[in-house]
Amino acid sequence: MDIILKYFPNLTQEQISKFQQLDELYHDWNAKINVISRKDIDNLYEHHVLHSLAIAEFIRFKPETKIMDLGTGGGFPGIPLAIMFPETSFHLVDSIGKKIKVCQEVANALSLQNVTTQWCRAEEVKDKFHFVVSRAVMPLADLVKIVRKNISKEQINALPNGIICLKGGELDKETLPLKKQTQICQLTDYFEEPYFETKKVVYTQLC
Repeated sequence: MDIILKYFPNLTQEQISKFQQLDELYHDWNAKINVISRKDIDNLYEHHVLHSLAIAEFIRFKPETKIMDLGTGGGFPGIPLAIMFPETSFHLVDSIGKKIKVCQEVANALSLQNVTTQWCRAEEVKDKFHFVVSRAVMPLADLVKIVRKNISKEQINALPNGIICLKGGELDKETLPLKKQTQICQLTDYFEEPYFETKKVVYTQLC
């Protein structure tokens, strides 16, 4: 938990409490339904919570922003972002039912009123959102094809609506077809831990 406060020292007491509860909640649920690698669960705060919050360093969502977390898995980046932005709504989507169950139970335990969940394929989601966030669910061009229909034309944030992905490794080839509308930021610009040396946030404007 200290690593969260290191980079986000101005959290409210309620936010701190919710972030603190994630450790027990995910250890408990992961023992029943494996949503985080068993070898990685002890790195929950650095590898999953702080990694998710890189998006909060990239953009500060305005109140009333609507966001879909596509391929959320166990709730990343959606759950940490929902704690960080309580006035922003997050719709967590995954095609695996047991993962969505974990997301919903964690959201319920934390009383996250700004989180909804849906067990379905991305193509089935009909709602409109200002942004779609994800953590390395598929190649960027494929993601754009699937979610373009879900991007609202209503603009309320400093950045135009689009996709914000957390990805790693070499991305030049993957982002080339969308180069003019895509921005890549190194997570080492935000966090000093070695884990983030190859990690990036990728923003693609779709509106």
